[in-house]
Formats: sequence, C-alpha cells, structure tokens
Amino acid sequence: MTSRAISIHGHFYQPPREDPTSGKIPIEAGAHPYNNWNERIHAECYLPKAQLVNFERISFNLGPTLFSWMDAFDPSATRLIVAQDSANYKLNGVGNAIAQPYHHTILPLATREDKITQVEWGIADFEHHFGRKPMGMWLPETAVDLETMNILAEHGIEFTILAPWQAEPDHLDVTEPYRVTLSTGKSITVFFYHQGLSTGVSFNPQLTINANVFIKDMVIPSYIREKEQRGEPQLLLIASDGELYGHHQQFRDRFLAHLINGASSEIGLEKTYPALWLTQHPAKHWVNIREGTSWSCLHGTKRWRGTCECTPGDGSWKKYLRRAFNRLANQIDKIYTKKMMGYHINPWRLRNSYIHVMLGKQPVSDLIYQNAGRKLSEDAVQQVQLLLKAQWERQRIFTSCTWFFDDFSRIEPRNSIAYAAHAVHLTYLATGVDLADPVRDDLKYVSSQKTSLRGDTIFQKEMQKAQSIDSF
Repeated sequence: MTSRAISIHGHFYQPPREDPTSGKIPIEAGAHPYNNWNERIHAECYLPKAQLVNFERISFNLGPTLFSWMDAFDPSATRLIVAQDSANYKLNGVGNAIAQPYHHTILPLATREDKITQVEWGIADFEHHFGRKPMGMWLPETAVDLETMNILAEHGIEFTILAPWQAEPDHLDVTEPYRVTLSTGKSITVFFYHQGLSTGVSFNPQLTINANVFIKDMVIPSYIREKEQRGEPQLLLIASDGELYGHHQQFRDRFLAHLINGASSEIGLEKTYPALWLTQHPAKHWVNIREGTSWSCLHGTKRWRGTCECTPGDGSWKKYLRRAFNRLANQIDKIYTKKMMGYHINPWRLRNSYIHVMLGKQPVSDLIYQNAGRKLSEDAVQQVQLLLKAQWERQRIFTSCTWFFDDFSRIEPRNSIAYAAHAVHLTYLATGVDLADPVRDDLKYVSSQKTSLRGDTIFQKEMQKAQSIDSF
C-alpha cells in the first residue's frame, strides 16, 4: 500500500425550489433551455458524473432536497449513484457517500431542537436512499459548533469534514484526521481538506484543464516530504461544491474522471475516501475546533445573519430576515408544543419521526397513533397533521441559500418567505391563531437595495396564494 493517498469530496446540493402551493418548480428563465436550474445542472453535472462512474471514485454527499427532486425527475440517475456507493460498500465494508442535515441549515445559528431534527431527518433520508447507516455527515457550509458535533456523535456519526482554519492551532497538518473531545464523553473524527488544492480547484479554472499536470505540479508537492521519508501514510483531501465539475466549469466532469481514474494511479497515488481511510488509519492526534466557523465565510457565520465582507453591499436585510424567521419559528413552536402536550405527545419526537411520512414510509395517521399511544378523534388527527406540515415549512425557511447571496430580491429568500407564509396559514387552519400580522411587520425592514422589493410585499402575495387553497 502506498503511503500517499488522495480523495476528492464533492458536496452536491440544491435548495428547495418548489412552489409550496403547487409543489412544482416554476419556470426559471436563467436556466434556458431547461425549465429550471435543477434540470440544467442535472444535465451538465449530476447525470454525466453518474454515467462516468465518478460517484464510485469520490467521497460525496447528495443533499436530501436535491435527492428528492432527482429521484422524481430522473430515478435512473439516482439508481446509478446509489449503485456506485453500494459497490464500495460491498468491496470495502464501508461506502463512500455521507449524509447531510436535511434542509442545509446553518446549524450554529439554529436551536438545539432544530439541530437534532435536521440531523435526524438527514440520517433517515440517507438510510432511505442508500440502505445503510451513514458513517459521516457533511455540515452545511461546514458551519460548526460543539453542540452540533455532540449531536452528530450522539446519533452515531463518526466523522465530518471541515476547513483547516476551523481548527486550533493554525498551520495544521491536514494529511491526517484528528479527534475532537466532546462534552458528552464521546469524540468525533474530523478530516480537514487541503486549502490550497481545494481553493485552486474551485476558483482557478486553469488548474483543472489537465489532470496529469494538476497531479504532478499541484498534488505531489503538497505531501509532506519528512512524513513520506518515514513511510507515514498521508491523505490529501480536496473538497469543493460538486457542481463545479461540469456546471460551474465545463468539461470538468471529465477532468475529475481522469484525475481519479488515471492521473493519480499512474503516479502511484492511492485512491480512497474518508470512511475507508478511517478504518485503516484511525486518528492518532487530538484537535480543538473553532466554534461558529464555516468554509464559505471568513467571518464565522456572519454571512447568514448580517452585513459581511464576503458579500458586497448592505446586508442588513439578512439580519432583519433572520430575526423575522426566528420570531416566527418561536411562535409556531409554542403553538405546536402546547397542542402536542395537550394530546400527551412528545412534540419533538413526533416532529423528528415525521420524516418517515415525508419519505412515504409511514402514513401520518399511523405516526400520530404511534406517538399518542391511542386513537385520536378525526379532528384531532387533522389538527396534528396540519401542525406537522407547518413544522415542515418552518424548517424549510432556514435553508442556508436564503442568506448566502448579496441581494434580497433573488429567488432563494423569496422562496423562503413563501414557505413562511404557508407555515403561517397551516398554523391558522390548525388552531385559528393568526401569526400573519407580526410576521408582516417584521418583514417591512427586509428590502433589496437593487430593486427596493420588500419582504412584507412578498409575504402578502404568498399569503394570498396560500389562502386560495382550501386544504393541504
């Protein structure tokens, strides 16, 4: 076995784009000649990679909201992807796919109960599609805090992947994994990707023209010579958005295929993935984590909660939008928990189990009966069902893309306000409590500098759409 190994991790993700009224993705003009961006990226990236068997040769996570869409749009592609993970599992006893929290929520900014829900939903979705438990979990934007890592470990997750600057101390040797001590008495392993290689692959198209040159000029010099001379195993992990290969950069799916199937092996590098490496080379050293950090914001998690140098212009709309959503979520949760306690139902256990209904594995009536321990009246079942649907929408509003970009008038924050409106309407249908006015008041402060579009305007429009439907 060579002492030098390489692994490529692809983070594949698309936010929920469906209109909550129709359940369908509207026509997105910028995606022409395709109907929407999901279809275009699928044609340019996901499908070619599956056909080139790239998913078998890399480490990857496929976001649940993307997987759900792809499974309906092109089930043959998802079957190819799952089969490629299964091939590794059968060969090595561990697969190369890892899980992801369901709605790509920035977990350090979430409540503990929301963190648990997102992790449990992500694990359940992974098990549903891949037929096995995940060893690893990709954190949205690699945003991390110790509470999140404790929750991962409590749910059987053995490792995650972070950026090197998320560790203490600086100047970390990233050619090996590390363990993090947790307050629960458990620990979790962290793989740190190579900053120079990952940044180069992501943002310098010239580096990814020729895979052989990339291996020779960029990868080989990145191994630590002293460790190589001692025969110590080294793993270089390159992590990027998976959409880079074929969508953001044309033909890079073929670059990836040759990189991992030819160029690396020709020069004597071992091709691996974190789960397999961990079984062969358990972490020997310990490290501390810088809490509230991420891979796509140099200012921690500021990008998703206010003005930040990572995005140009005035980002105050992000602060006001997060405040509005936090207040709404808190009010919805108060109503939900009060009603569930009245039925002697554990509200969080019920919500966490609701994913099995959304995956089509269990009727909602059975889930409610199972959690109530008795048969409820038809009206009570309907109320609980509506409140669970409101919880689903209320989780969707916190997808990271809502705050990622610089302008409020983009589709991502507008979609999240639509989900918020539906959560408000579902709560009203279930209980008669109308939360619309305080939400509308909070959203008055959310506006676009480019178009002057305001959050309360979108919310009012989406409320009217939601109210036009008699039932859900």
